[in-house]
Amino acid sequence: MMAQHPMEAQFWEPRPNGVTLCTLCPHLCRIRSGHYGICGVRKNERGRLYTLVYEQAAALHVDPIEKKPLFHFYPGSRSMSVATVGCNFRCRFCQNWDLSQAPKGKDRQFGGKVVRPAEVVHIGEQYECRSISFTYSEPTVFYEYAYDTARLATEHNMSGVFVTNGYITPGPLEHLRPYLAALNVDLKSFNPDYYKRTLGAKLQPVLDSLRKMKELGFWLEVTTLVVPTKNDSDKELTQIAEFICGLGPEIPWHVSAFHPDYLMTDLPRTSLTTLRRARQIGLDTGLRYVYTGNIPGDNGESTYCYRCGALVIRRLGFSIVDNRITNGACPECGTKIDGIGMDNRA
Repeated sequence: MMAQHPMEAQFWEPRPNGVTLCTLCPHLCRIRSGHYGICGVRKNERGRLYTLVYEQAAALHVDPIEKKPLFHFYPGSRSMSVATVGCNFRCRFCQNWDLSQAPKGKDRQFGGKVVRPAEVVHIGEQYECRSISFTYSEPTVFYEYAYDTARLATEHNMSGVFVTNGYITPGPLEHLRPYLAALNVDLKSFNPDYYKRTLGAKLQPVLDSLRKMKELGFWLEVTTLVVPTKNDSDKELTQIAEFICGLGPEIPWHVSAFHPDYLMTDLPRTSLTTLRRARQIGLDTGLRYVYTGNIPGDNGESTYCYRCGALVIRRLGFSIVDNRITNGACPECGTKIDGIGMDNRA
């Protein structure tokens, strides 16, 4: 099914012979008339670039903000989550491949229903959401829809959130800054070859984006899906932790368990032992907050004061069992707990 209402895209430049240069993400696709970008949802029509997924919501749900995962951004609050199809990566283990890869290949699918930005915001208000998250697939590729929705959301006291692979150029990030408060970025590896072969992208642009996000003042959290035999060595986990710590020791790092999916079904699930080892590497490197993910019930999903070690937020899965933070600080020693809205009682 094709998108019915293409809208002219932002961030592109005309090139000779009717070619368009998409400058939204680091792929910098040069697209001939009648052809699509790597994401599958941006198309050159007679020398102009269009987005095929504007207002085409393929997923719309109310989630706990912890599901993003964002643990230091209004903990315990609800987030209105929205996605279209499409992605500028081709991760072989993608858990949302039915959304991310749908518009690619010869059988392009643009499933979704028309949900305008005002409707997304209205639904969010009905469910008392503190934020609107652009998530599930890659929000960069539905940038125009996300931008308009986030801009409207700020007028209704809701913050915009990106859950992203970080594959975006500086201009679009700067353009988003007034309407986007927080990002969770997947730093999937520290190996350029892994990015190329398994994800269909390059590592360096992701590192550059993370630096830019930090420079622009977004609240930032980072997630690494720990894949057995692929990115779970002490060396690579240390490299990732050191990079994040170099950006800022206050940035939470989520080390999440892999489970076989999509095109990568020949590997086992990540063990709890491996995740706990990854968490300890992050803490030893100097990160203040490191969390284990996709294994509910582990104490690595709770928040501890980095100075005195007191338990300040106890979690079970995506639920907060107890939030002891008082005036943004540890109730035992008074150390500020980094984040936004940390003593929120949503």
